[in-house]
Amino acid sequence: MQMNYTHTDYEQAVKVIRAKTTMQPVVGLVLGSGLGGLADQIQDGVAIPYHDIPGWPQSTVVGHSGKLVIGYLEGKIVVAQQGRAHFYEGYTMQQVTFPMRIMHFMGVKKVILTNAAGGVNKSYHTGDLMLLNDHINFVGMVGNNPLMGPNDDSIGPRFLGMAHTYDADLRNTAKQVAKAEGIQLHEGVYACLSGPNFETPAEIRMLRAIGADAVGMSTVHEALVARHAGMSVMACSGITNECIDQVDAEVETNHEEVLDAGKILVPKLTVILQGVIRSL
Repeated sequence: MQMNYTHTDYEQAVKVIRAKTTMQPVVGLVLGSGLGGLADQIQDGVAIPYHDIPGWPQSTVVGHSGKLVIGYLEGKIVVAQQGRAHFYEGYTMQQVTFPMRIMHFMGVKKVILTNAAGGVNKSYHTGDLMLLNDHINFVGMVGNNPLMGPNDDSIGPRFLGMAHTYDADLRNTAKQVAKAEGIQLHEGVYACLSGPNFETPAEIRMLRAIGADAVGMSTVHEALVARHAGMSVMACSGITNECIDQVDAEVETNHEEVLDAGKILVPKLTVILQGVIRSL
């Protein structure tokens, strides 16, 4: 079932947010599983629980606290989603990407998306970071695309080109910051699956064969909607586990290790995001 929001729905949500703060964000942040601690770096922040914002989907997953935080980071006003809703929680694609639309209606021009992902590339290890330069949208390919349904021409085009999804300038800045700080930053392709189950070994071998470097259950839908609205997008995966590519392996992937790895990743990711935001 598609749920098509109207301009009135977006305006009502923005009105509630504006009633809490007059700050005008220039950058939007989405903080994924185990990465919400980044919001602690935001100064003079106003935190608005998602349930206070009409139309906003609630996060039900452990590691997603469910608050919108607006405040200062590196001298810039940012709006940060501390946790996100996922397609696998039973939300429609329109609900999952509602926050991106709200950022657009708030005047945000640049968004930085983060996620926890499995390392498909054999050279990736738990605790590594990967900058997205492209993606494979399995969820969208099988008919679950947030741009389906009536197109709002006042927001963006009916048919969206995807050759420049992840902004080259933002990527270059992130790489410069990482190099200056001595942080290893991979760059690669993110495969988006619906979840909530982790992948089978055969699926991991298939993903590797078609050029995926990391795999996760989010981010791509948000990137699509942000680009549709003309926003520049940067996205970064925290590699929280090395994907299992053989049956009967002695280990199994679980959400707890994803959250544990987040504790290793947050300091490195914080340095890179602060450096990128500082440069804007």
